[in-house]
Amino acid sequence: MLNKIYQHIQQTIAAFETKDTLILNNKNYPLDQNRYQPIYQHPEPKAITFIDGGQAEIALAGNFCLSLVRVAAVTLKNDKKLLQQIQQFYVFTKAVYNHNNCNNNDNNNDNNDCNNYPRNDHEICYESKIFTEKEPLIDELDLFISSMDQTIKAGLERAPIQKIASMARRFAELALASKINADFIILDGTLEKTFKNEEKYLPNLPHQTSAIAKTSSLFTTSGNSPAVLLNKISPPGNWVYPVTEKTSFIKLHPAAKHVFRFEGNKEVLPYLPELSKDALFLGYPYGLILADKLARISHQEQKSLSLQLLLKSDSQMISQYLQNANAHEILDTIG
Repeated sequence: MLNKIYQHIQQTIAAFETKDTLILNNKNYPLDQNRYQPIYQHPEPKAITFIDGGQAEIALAGNFCLSLVRVAAVTLKNDKKLLQQIQQFYVFTKAVYNHNNCNNNDNNNDNNDCNNYPRNDHEICYESKIFTEKEPLIDELDLFISSMDQTIKAGLERAPIQKIASMARRFAELALASKINADFIILDGTLEKTFKNEEKYLPNLPHQTSAIAKTSSLFTTSGNSPAVLLNKISPPGNWVYPVTEKTSFIKLHPAAKHVFRFEGNKEVLPYLPELSKDALFLGYPYGLILADKLARISHQEQKSLSLQLLLKSDSQMISQYLQNANAHEILDTIG
């Protein structure tokens, strides 16, 4: 069976065309080998801040979720670390009926996403509260959203409640970037709007902000991956392939196997090859590796925080809800 699957995959890959067209924002861009531009390294060092975030569910039930969100910023000059910042906060999200909350929320009705949806008693919104020891990076009202909002829902079903932590993480990354003072700022991901209310944070980014995405959901018209195809037909060395004024693909080390999507200020590109030599992830800026490591919430830490919560007095009231959500965990431990 595996041999048949392997042959089918080989046939699929072999059918991809080398002369292809990339699809971006519903527009076609023919791939052209003449568009490659070399990235020449710049001898003068600059301070570059790299930002990434992490999240973990501490308590998850069908109707509420407690998540830990952590964002980190690492500033490098050449390969020397100048500064690192870590901020974290908890997000508690609960499900609420729109006729009780969207209509009667006294805080800011204009921000209530449910105002854009038909009024019926079965419309569920997600409402969040942020817990932090520092000044909040983001406004919890920006996390108020319909469970059927197109930016978070999954297929025809309402969005899982833990999706709000992804919103909070994204907003926090953007908010942290807006407070950074460095020659250049690089975010993990893209600069495109993903969630509702994200437009409140994107305009605050400094002009020297860029983003590098490890993965890309873009396709060519033949169904190929543009990153793989561009690497296959590319010239040797480091290069940037501009698709539009905003979006490009980059290769930051001659021996790298990965090509990344790049958005933002291209003036930072000459400074990145020197920071992309780490054998752990050849061709990927070391600053983003460090930021990911600082922001990542380990499984052990997640379990420890969950246990601490359940050891609180009267935790039986909470655990009866969590038991309805941990069926998969029970099955995973069987056998």
